[in-house]
Amino acid sequence: MDVLSLGGLFLAVFALLGGSILKGSGLGALWNVAAFVIVIVGTISAAMIQWRMQAFLRALKMFRWVLREPEMDRSGAIEKLVGWSQVARKEGLLGLERSSEEEPDAFLRKGLQLLVDGTEPDMIRNILHVEIDTLEDYDTLGAKVYESMGIYAPTLGIIGAVLGLIAVMQNLADPSKLGHGIAAAFTATIYGIASANLFFLPVGHKLKATVAAGSKYREMLVEGLASIAQGENPRSIEVKLNGYVSGG
Repeated sequence: MDVLSLGGLFLAVFALLGGSILKGSGLGALWNVAAFVIVIVGTISAAMIQWRMQAFLRALKMFRWVLREPEMDRSGAIEKLVGWSQVARKEGLLGLERSSEEEPDAFLRKGLQLLVDGTEPDMIRNILHVEIDTLEDYDTLGAKVYESMGIYAPTLGIIGAVLGLIAVMQNLADPSKLGHGIAAAFTATIYGIASANLFFLPVGHKLKATVAAGSKYREMLVEGLASIAQGENPRSIEVKLNGYVSGG
């Protein structure tokens, strides 16, 4: 569980609710069904129009990474790679066939199979880097879905405020409704700006960082697999790969 992200979400809610109370508006001032429909539903609909189904669904699946990042045990992976390099030096690359069948990670399993098949180191790098780039592009689209909603939300907040003010103008003859109507109109602006800056944009940037970290992790795996194919000393492989851990 990502405690920092979870804490950030709670603080975002607290900032809005607490700020409304401290300003004397109360919690009721923040709830307006019309503003919610215009801003939140409108933002989601705009994203649905912009993005293809595949990217939109990927964005929904990726949201869990905000609170729990994909498992990337660098130290454990290095230990595996060093162990496989020792097996390869003693038994040859065919000695890794059993490991390739039992490896749960699909990316590593594919790399091990390439090793067992006797693929050249440069070819291993080329094949696996294509997969890294493809996966990175796919996941980056998911992150951009949230960023796009962060762009649409403030504008829809303004639209909601304008629509609310139009309703106020229609009731100028009744001064008792003016104050409440103006307050309700500006609630839409709060929804738009707050959702963009406290949710959509931070989520999009967090997911982009997670995607980049995943690509870096897989690059480390590729380097380890290629080093095994080159017959490098296990100790040299370990020292080389530890550079990825120290680099974050």
